Amino acid sequence: MEFVSIEVADGVATVRLDRPKMNAISFQVQAELREAAAEVTEREDVRAVVLWGGERVFAAGNDVKEMADLSYSDMVRMSASVSSATTAIARIPKPVVAAVNGYALGGGCELALAADLRFAAEDAVLGQPEVLLGLIPGAGGTQRLSRLVGPSRAKDLIFTGRFVKAEEALAIGLVDRVLPAGEVYAEALAWAARFSGAAALAVRAAKECIDRGSEVDLDTGLEIERQQFAGVFATEDRVLGMTSFVESGPGKATFVGR
Repeated sequence: MEFVSIEVADGVATVRLDRPKMNAISFQVQAELREAAAEVTEREDVRAVVLWGGERVFAAGNDVKEMADLSYSDMVRMSASVSSATTAIARIPKPVVAAVNGYALGGGCELALAADLRFAAEDAVLGQPEVLLGLIPGAGGTQRLSRLVGPSRAKDLIFTGRFVKAEEALAIGLVDRVLPAGEVYAEALAWAARFSGAAALAVRAAKECIDRGSEVDLDTGLEIERQQFAGVFATEDRVLGMTSFVESGPGKATFVGR
């Protein structure tokens, strides 16, 4: 991959965007994000993922120059690429945290929204300014943002296209932590590293319940939870965890990820 790289250490994969100057998300970057999502999903040595754009910028948006001359029929044919990249990140069945330095705008904000958590630098700026180009968010922004911060706040941000600084983003629930710029990536790594020895299938089941349950009514969500709860009883980690609890108390089990 040319613009997206994967580095794995101690059970944590860093999926790094590196497309100078501002990590604009082109159709090629979207394809590489899909490829990266598939790889970290399949790799057994990856227990959690950090999504990072580097120390200067997370991603300033989709590549406007690339899209400017596309027609309606072109975009009908190509729009699936725009949304499927963020969907691929969102469906990684492992904990994913976005480490946001600098700008996360438009498609960059949508990419951050696809993560489970977002850690932002004190000088980070987020937003969905597509309406200022005569567009709307097309990679999940209208859906994931409204689910995260509520419909009214999402409408305010999307209708106006205004930028949101880190402290406001924290206050409205758009990001989960605000940190000094030099600490964002390290803190994201530290959070992800907590899962290197976790019961991987239990974490996966919990993510499935939360993500799928948010898309359906309560009764259906409870049924998803019931099935996943029963399913983890088939895992080796469940035996190890419950045996360790009975014999030694909570928090002392050594899991094997099976």
